[in-house]
Amino acid sequence: MPLILGTNSIKDTGYDVANSCRFEASDSQKMVKTLGTPTSTKIGTVSCWVKRGSIGVEQHFFGTKQDGNDRCSIGFDDSAEGELHIVQEDSGSLSYQFKTTARFRDPSAWLHLVLAIDTTQASASNRVKIYINGTQVTDFATETQPSQDTVIRYGISGEELVVGAKFGGGGSYGTFYSGYLAEVVFIDGQQLDPTSFGEFDSDSPTIWKPIDVSGLTFGNNGFYLDFEDSSNLGNDANGGTDLTESNLTSLNQSTDTCTNNFATMNSLSVPPSNAPTFAEGNTKVSTNNTNANPVLSTIGVSQGKWYAEAKRISYDGGSGADDGFRIGFGVTYVQDVNLVPPAISNSGHYFMIGNGIVYNGATDLGDKAGDSNVSDDGVVGIALDLDNNRISWSFNGAWMTGSGAWSGSSPSSYVDIASGYTYFFLQTDGSSGRAYTAGWNFGGTSAFAISSGNTDANGYGNFETAPPSGYYALNTKNLAEFG
Repeated sequence: MPLILGTNSIKDTGYDVANSCRFEASDSQKMVKTLGTPTSTKIGTVSCWVKRGSIGVEQHFFGTKQDGNDRCSIGFDDSAEGELHIVQEDSGSLSYQFKTTARFRDPSAWLHLVLAIDTTQASASNRVKIYINGTQVTDFATETQPSQDTVIRYGISGEELVVGAKFGGGGSYGTFYSGYLAEVVFIDGQQLDPTSFGEFDSDSPTIWKPIDVSGLTFGNNGFYLDFEDSSNLGNDANGGTDLTESNLTSLNQSTDTCTNNFATMNSLSVPPSNAPTFAEGNTKVSTNNTNANPVLSTIGVSQGKWYAEAKRISYDGGSGADDGFRIGFGVTYVQDVNLVPPAISNSGHYFMIGNGIVYNGATDLGDKAGDSNVSDDGVVGIALDLDNNRISWSFNGAWMTGSGAWSGSSPSSYVDIASGYTYFFLQTDGSSGRAYTAGWNFGGTSAFAISSGNTDANGYGNFETAPPSGYYALNTKNLAEFG
């Protein structure tokens, strides 16, 4: 697996996006707004930045509904292929439909979508335009342009516009979205191209970046979601009517954005059968009792000092009441993980299980922190130092001593690791397959509640325990400086 760089990893310049919103399909999370009198019934633009969570299931993140026969939506196809699918139905019949040949299956990257509609155009090819990362999409598996002067559902008074879900044919919301959204914009009355929302600049001419959209004219029903108010994630930053949230809380606000891409766990580096399930923006991973394969982070590093947190959320299985302590958190340098994840016995897996025992693969490196079990209510800190090739762990803020105890507010004892490799953060089962759920926090968003709110020295992250001096959250801005 190569080192993954994000959308703004070259230079920290230009416009900065502070927040995104994390959606979880299993929690039926969405935002809705009833449209008023439109600026136009036939012209509009949707723009948003998207980072996928779940892969291989139908996902819809923008649309409208009147009833099961009158609706439109933007999402990813319901197969593992991951094509972008954009569709409008009127009275049960298709008015327009587009399905890309390109497949969007990367849970580590942000992409920018623009859907620009003007059905008054005489030329059919100009009525609906779709852009990904600043470039117009022209290659479609399915392309059905609307008839001239078709009324778009984004331009109907009384229509309910939804972010994070699709209205189903059965008459209720379904196929909810799992992943992140940032800079969500709807323009009522204009067909805009991507340069209204992003740019290629001289500092990074091949990387599409967002620009400030606050100066745009949004129209009667238009809005701008910047997700900067954690108490009101549906706030229209343009000053219009807010969207009403369902099942979203301040915990859904994230600093994982299109200008600072944070690591999550990688839903692609899993076996094809008995694969774990991913939730909460790929920060929550649940395994079954037939799978002992490791799960890795989306970003790997080969230099610098990095900090992450993990937590055993639940455990069910094994031969004893405390057998869940064998769940391990750490790092690995094994790189052939996309198709065949390595077995836990492979060397290069450095992880600590819940009773303080550290392993390199199947090799017991000894009790580094005592017999205090890493229970479900505790947070494990992982400090990876690739400048000195070593790793240390903490539990609830106390660091391992190397002599069978947890003590101190900073690392004083380390385990040496092999040099010259790219490392990924790791969760694994230290013995055999067990059913358990683990949560991760790389600083952008967390699978578990954070009560302390610590950042690294650059001001990035939201951690339960303060990162040790000189250690940083694993995101693209820090990578540009230290990685």
